[in-house]
Amino acid sequence: MRVTESTVTIHQPSAVTRSHQRPSETTQSEQERDIAMAWCAARSLHLPTIDLGALRTRAPLAVGVGFASAAGSTFWRSSASSNPSSRFACLAISTDARNLRIKEAVHTDKAPAALGPYSQAIKANNFVHVSGVLGLIPETGKFISENVEDQTEQVLKNMGEILKASGANYSSVVKTTILLADLKDFKKVNEIYAKYFPSPAPARSTFQVAALPLDAKIEIECIAAL
Repeated sequence: MRVTESTVTIHQPSAVTRSHQRPSETTQSEQERDIAMAWCAARSLHLPTIDLGALRTRAPLAVGVGFASAAGSTFWRSSASSNPSSRFACLAISTDARNLRIKEAVHTDKAPAALGPYSQAIKANNFVHVSGVLGLIPETGKFISENVEDQTEQVLKNMGEILKASGANYSSVVKTTILLADLKDFKKVNEIYAKYFPSPAPARSTFQVAALPLDAKIEIECIAAL
């Protein structure tokens, strides 16, 4: 009997110790998983590199897409544990507290000012989105002429100044959209357009519209890589 009792006495603390170790081991495993998944999410969103070593030693801050909350990481982790299929329903990234600029407006006096509540261009996610450009002379705000060829030339010059102010140029343009008052002008526009965009030419869409601002003959917008 004493042997049996001695055996129980010896093994019982060991069992208790193991039972107390499992939660901590599970917690560490979950933290390792969270850090790895956060790193993958950051890579997919092209966010700045995350110092994984810092994540282990600093209090995590949850940086969500569209919101930031320190509780977001805990909520996301608890939701993932209870329902593995919903792990990506809420994106939470642990990182240092940094104010990431989502977008930046571009302005230059060398191109016509915006005619309404919009920016000449917006820089975001390593791209610059240039608003529709008209063939206006920047200094006067008037059309260079009523001729579609002249307006096309002026549109592309204005666009070039906006791209330059954004840190881009014609060769970095990946997509353009051309709006024409008369699609019959397409051939004339195409000949001028081709002089500004080197090969490989950007992707493009062309439309005829019922009317353009200020009765313009042509308007062009574009997207360029930075």
